[in-house]
Amino acid sequence: MRKKSDKGAAVLSGDLALVYVENKPAFFARVEKIDPDIKSGWWRVKLLILNLPLKLATWMLDNEQIRGADFTMGGVPIRLEKIVAPAEAGVQLDLAPQGNNADDQGPAPGRPARILAFKPKKVDLGDDDESS
Repeated sequence: MRKKSDKGAAVLSGDLALVYVENKPAFFARVEKIDPDIKSGWWRVKLLILNLPLKLATWMLDNEQIRGADFTMGGVPIRLEKIVAPAEAGVQLDLAPQGNNADDQGPAPGRPARILAFKPKKVDLGDDDESS
């Protein structure tokens, strides 16, 4: 169980969060909007709950809860945990072309690209003249 001193990353608008209910992963939600509440240190967090059917909910969270601290709703323990995509967690995607082949580099500057036409392969099903 997380305590108030265990500060994680704060969720921001557009972030994906995993919501724990009774200390078990329950559902994912996308943070749609975060607005300050009239009470200092509290926020109105609008969530798109990613279950079927989709639902919108607005939760009132304080500074610690928005960073992953435990809280309760109707006596039920709840926690919000920011999800970080693996590409942002250090996995690098190499989208650069591999090798030194001139065809991999695209057309030379000032030259049009080549268009390759692929002819459909004729398939012989063998059933054409056998029906008579």
